[in-house]
Amino acid sequence: MGSAQSPVGSVDRALVILQEIGRHGRGVTLDELATRLNIPKSSLHRLLSALKHRGFAAQPEANGPYFLGTELLATAFRFYESLDLRTLIHPLLLQLREEFSEAAHMAVLDGVEVVYLDKVEAPRAITMTSIVGGRNPAHCTGVGKALLAWTYPTDEAIKAWAERYGPLAVRSRNTITNPAKLAAHMAEIRVRGYALDMEENEPSVRCVAVPVFMGRSTPLVSVSVTALKDRMPPARIEQVGEALCRMVAEHAWSVRPVA
Repeated sequence: MGSAQSPVGSVDRALVILQEIGRHGRGVTLDELATRLNIPKSSLHRLLSALKHRGFAAQPEANGPYFLGTELLATAFRFYESLDLRTLIHPLLLQLREEFSEAAHMAVLDGVEVVYLDKVEAPRAITMTSIVGGRNPAHCTGVGKALLAWTYPTDEAIKAWAERYGPLAVRSRNTITNPAKLAAHMAEIRVRGYALDMEENEPSVRCVAVPVFMGRSTPLVSVSVTALKDRMPPARIEQVGEALCRMVAEHAWSVRPVA
């Protein structure tokens, strides 16, 4: 249930119950929940009754397995339908600029391109093609590759994407357009945890980017730190990448669901 002590134990137990039910698409019984969560059956039954009362848990058959309730699903869908990503993630972009003194971006994937939803300029502004509402090729931008690597999580999926939208645009001599090479590159990104744009989209501009999952199995957006080549040597790239992964993970909304 986590190593930190929850300030309200009963609420924490109810949330843990919902998390566990959510891992079982075919339902989970009272006995199974009690064993998995180490909660006495009597306490577990009371908590499940309260969750059922609010529609957050469901038990279609008497003494049968439990499922997530329709009200929980409806609440989640209402949230995502009205979610203002820019308002939610903009403070992180400001934090990134303060931490690294470089430009920060947020983008979403749209087919073969990324669309920039937000951008915070560096204290020392540089000229880039990225503007809020603007587009760039996904396969040669940091934000795009961070989205592609986990949206298409296998070599076959990446190759199919590249072939579907090919021939991919060539933006510089460093741009990767070959489907097989792109698939291998995406595999490296998944292992490393962050994506790089090494002057693949614009000359002398480098970028480090990470995906933001927000509870989904595939990333909803990605965020990046972008700088001129002279300010982003290899040693700093690794430093920024590791720090960026850590800073994004510190936000509760960024989490990726446990498989």
